Amino acid sequence: MDKIRDDGNGGVAMIGINEISKREAEVLDALAARMSNAEIADKLYISVRTVESHVSSLLRKLGATDRRALADRVIPSQAGASQAGRIVGLPAAWTTFIGRDREHDAVIAALASTRLVTLLGPGGVGKTRLAVVLADASASMFPNGGAFVDLVPVRDAFVAQAVASVLGVAESPQRQLEEVIADRLSTSRSMLILDNCEHVLDAAAGFVERLLATCPGIRVLVTSRARLGLPGERLVVVEPLPLASDAEALFRDRATAADPEFTADPDVIADLCARLDGMPLAIELAAARAASLGAHGLLAALDDALRLLVGGRRQDVRHRSLRTVIRWSYDLLDEEERTLFRHLAVFAGSFDLDAVLAVTHIGDRAAVADVLGRLVDKSLVVHQRTTGRWRLFETVRAFALDQLKADDDRTDIQDRYLCWAATRAAALEARLDGPWHEAFDAVVDDLRAALTNATPGPGRVPHQLARSLGHLTFARRFLKESLGHFQQAATRATEPAAAAHDLHTAADCAHASNMSGLHVYELLLSAAQEARAAGDGNAQAEALSHAAELACRFPARFPVEIPYERLRRLVDEAVAVGDSTDTVVAARLAVAAAWTANPAKYDPDPVLSEAAMLAARDTTDPVLVSAAIDATGVAAMRQGRLREAHRLTRQRFDLVSAMRRDDPRAAPEIMDIFGAAVADAIMTGDLPAAISVAQQALADELLGDQSQIAASRMIPGLVLSGDVDRALRYSVLLWDDWTQAGRPHAGWMWPAVWAIALAHGLRRDAGKHALWRARVAEVAGAANVGTGRLSPIAAFIDARLAIQNGDLAGAATLVENAMAGAPVGLSRYETYARATGAELAVVAGLPDATAWLAAATPAAAENDWAAACLARAAGRLHRDRSALAAAIESWERIGARFERACTLLLLPERADEGRTELSALNLPEPG
Repeated sequence: MDKIRDDGNGGVAMIGINEISKREAEVLDALAARMSNAEIADKLYISVRTVESHVSSLLRKLGATDRRALADRVIPSQAGASQAGRIVGLPAAWTTFIGRDREHDAVIAALASTRLVTLLGPGGVGKTRLAVVLADASASMFPNGGAFVDLVPVRDAFVAQAVASVLGVAESPQRQLEEVIADRLSTSRSMLILDNCEHVLDAAAGFVERLLATCPGIRVLVTSRARLGLPGERLVVVEPLPLASDAEALFRDRATAADPEFTADPDVIADLCARLDGMPLAIELAAARAASLGAHGLLAALDDALRLLVGGRRQDVRHRSLRTVIRWSYDLLDEEERTLFRHLAVFAGSFDLDAVLAVTHIGDRAAVADVLGRLVDKSLVVHQRTTGRWRLFETVRAFALDQLKADDDRTDIQDRYLCWAATRAAALEARLDGPWHEAFDAVVDDLRAALTNATPGPGRVPHQLARSLGHLTFARRFLKESLGHFQQAATRATEPAAAAHDLHTAADCAHASNMSGLHVYELLLSAAQEARAAGDGNAQAEALSHAAELACRFPARFPVEIPYERLRRLVDEAVAVGDSTDTVVAARLAVAAAWTANPAKYDPDPVLSEAAMLAARDTTDPVLVSAAIDATGVAAMRQGRLREAHRLTRQRFDLVSAMRRDDPRAAPEIMDIFGAAVADAIMTGDLPAAISVAQQALADELLGDQSQIAASRMIPGLVLSGDVDRALRYSVLLWDDWTQAGRPHAGWMWPAVWAIALAHGLRRDAGKHALWRARVAEVAGAANVGTGRLSPIAAFIDARLAIQNGDLAGAATLVENAMAGAPVGLSRYETYARATGAELAVVAGLPDATAWLAAATPAAAENDWAAACLARAAGRLHRDRSALAAAIESWERIGARFERACTLLLLPERADEGRTELSALNLPEPG
């Protein structure tokens, strides 16, 4: 088996399977199925960390830019079971399909020209079964496959989560769940089937409308009792089965399944089907009794059951007749069967035997299994053979709920259901180190329903369930939902100490969800208030100090700056109430003290940062240790000790493996570590490290592959190394994702946008260079473009392009701009600007070139790229071949292929080597 990979020139090459391990091949096939790292871990029974390692290896071996490119380049016919046209989540058929030729042909024709088709009809008319058959029949129309999503157990707020669960995708801190779903379904023609939308009509309509707007190749097939009401919606009405043909055929098929020797007069069967209005579910319920009552017995029983119905054959009457047939089937049950049937109504989704045993009291395991089997035989319960679980049809469950409401056991059963949900959620939490996603997805709708239906207010069991559900949904990457559950847990808590813990965790979720820093800050203050009410000074101190730390450490996250005096009061209060002999409290206080020592934000005190690092190490908590190291590293950077900052960030990066990805507290730290590791590697000219870490970020399931943040981390290193083609491919992803996100203020994007401008400039595409320079103002805000924070990179780019293009007319001014930027340490690109400015002075033959070169020399001590650039400048100035050779070696060591090629051109005997390299990079020679 061969796989396709990028050949580095925009084309493809083949890589033999002998270069890929068996396990990597399994991971590659799973990636082709668009599975997340967590889903792959579940499937292969390995850890998420191991999956990440395999993905990183595959990205390197196959030369792919990211997970999506990696998956797209797998030959479909070799990706395990081919994914082409596969509709995931499609229920397996357990009986033959009869009739519906008219509706079948109408839908197939509609899907060819219409993007939204709704199968409209009453409950029990057979819409779901028809949709399943249509999915199989139309598979060839949808090469990207799609998904079948049963919305019966879903509530309004969770339509997107239901779709995401079936597709195996998850939310990321930078991308909303609907964006991720759209990305999964937008690569080519795909189909989404939303089954049973009527109880979530508004939510489903909104979701579909947004999906259609962002996925031009998608077709959506809906089943519902009411139309969505969207523009362009094509309705296909599903009527009861026609009499004197399909209705009787269905009855015979199901009756024969119940009793292989069943025979009946055709006129009797016709009469039966007419009395049942041709409703498929009613026919199936009646046919299930054929073995015990016979055709004439059925006719007599139905005559009595339906006698009370009056009026014409309108649709609402048909639905009433169906409920009457369910009533008739229910009345024929013995008392034990009726009791279990009522108890099963609490389940919003499918259920297993253990769940049934938890909510009912009718007997032991054997007795319950026996009664459950009898209900299956009578078609009131459906057994899903592929999963080994059971469920009630929607209409049948609605009837069962009506019976439960009148049951004296109702409160007891609902309490049992709540306890089962809390116990099940806790058991799933205990499985987070192993396969758990599939088990969670099977019960999550019931966990949500149990929490929603629990008696309002504090309570031990609902609190436990809310907290567990928050943890599980965070681990499942339903980030916004997780935040809501932890906030609800705080309202359900029976003690303020528990509420304080829940609110602190909610703050971590909000931070991980990339929400406003002000929102995180306010949640932490609420946690401190609850801790104060509980008399827990340590918890209060941790929340207050954490709030102060975040306001100074992540000021860009705050739309409104928190006054310094307010933050100092928080720290003082934390010191007053916390026990400094507690190692965790002492470390948290020390970290906050370091970050808040100076009025300026993002300016930690170096001495206090060192003390915080020592205090944090005493806790052995990797999250606290990382926060303290970050303070020390930022302090070093502010002092111009860039290599020291990079070294410290590598220490932080080494802590990532010790942090749990399912822990909301660890997630913000992990996200920051990846970003800092890339930025600090760029800052010191360590391009291999920058690209390697960015590659790992792309493969990381927490950070979210294909996000604009992951792309932004890749671009600067690629451009500086000369891999412009690859960088420009990422630029499309970067801009499209940012635009789809609503074009929010994104100061973190500006280095990548500047780098793209540089890439186009190196290509001598003046139009695109100007376009991307203008885009810097869009992402960072026009007011920031001319500030000292941005000017060093602009000066670097201007100077480098002047050298590249031989445009030396304004060299003196450009050199002054490059050398007069903010002090070293305030900008990660200061060293690049100074080194390039000095080289421009040499190339332009400025009279003070020697002085400029000397002024830039300190930059070489802190940045490998700058050191190589200054060596080349010195070689040019003094015509020193050994200095040029040293520069070539330095460029090669840091992977700067473009700069190495440009330097080769300065040595006549190696100029052809340089031209060959520039041609391979698709870049022109310097002008």
